[in-house]
Amino acid sequence: MTITSVDQYRAKPDDQIKLIEWDPNDKSAFPAGKSQGKKALKPLTARLEALQEVMWAEQKHKLLVVVQGMDTAGKDGTIRHVFTGVNPQGVRVASFKVPTPIELGHDYLWRVHQKTPGLGEIVIFNRSHYEDVLVVRVHDLVPEERWSKRYEHINAFEKLLADEGTTILKFFLHIDLDEQKGRLQARLDDPSKHWKFNVGDLKERALWQDYMAAYEDVLNKTSTDHAPWFIVPANRKWLRNLIISTVIVETLEGLAMNFPEPQDDLDEVVIN
Repeated sequence: MTITSVDQYRAKPDDQIKLIEWDPNDKSAFPAGKSQGKKALKPLTARLEALQEVMWAEQKHKLLVVVQGMDTAGKDGTIRHVFTGVNPQGVRVASFKVPTPIELGHDYLWRVHQKTPGLGEIVIFNRSHYEDVLVVRVHDLVPEERWSKRYEHINAFEKLLADEGTTILKFFLHIDLDEQKGRLQARLDDPSKHWKFNVGDLKERALWQDYMAAYEDVLNKTSTDHAPWFIVPANRKWLRNLIISTVIVETLEGLAMNFPEPQDDLDEVVIN
């Protein structure tokens, strides 16, 4: 059984997204349930592995995957499950923490551009340049006059990448407050997960509505044909993985990639 359609999760450029209208528990694209969902993920994982191998060999395409979401939304889990089995030689993960003094000495996109994929590569951004219109906005780290201009900067930056051959997919992992509470509690209850628990996450949780407003602006102002956002219902981890894997596989299949032809005629080659 396969997922019916993932296009319903794409934030169209003309939409006016209200996250309250997007159900984090929605499973209309795959109503069969968790057991069948995990089975459906296996061939997608194998297909992604095969497509990434061709991409790395052909050296003609680049893929940038942006993963954003609130604390506990599942950014790490998404990367671990969706990209399991791929060749690490052609895949990189970039995380963007608090800027270093050197990074602060440049414009906010300077450090991001250095992490974008080269030919044949898949790069996953675990958080991204969008932090500069999310955290910066919610915590009032720079004046609104500055951060409000950044949507235009980001669109231009992503258009540059797309024009130069980068395929861009952006995923917002949409969970609700109750789901976040359960995941935070699970980290607190399990000593092996204490390293994941940060008391500061509770302060961020208190700003939930401010973050939702910031995310709505991101989705409405920066989802474009060349760099679309997908709003992924992420309360169910298995469905989150299934949707994202499907989007990536369908996108890579659309690139019509092929293994390169050998440089020499191999028909007469004999290995003694």
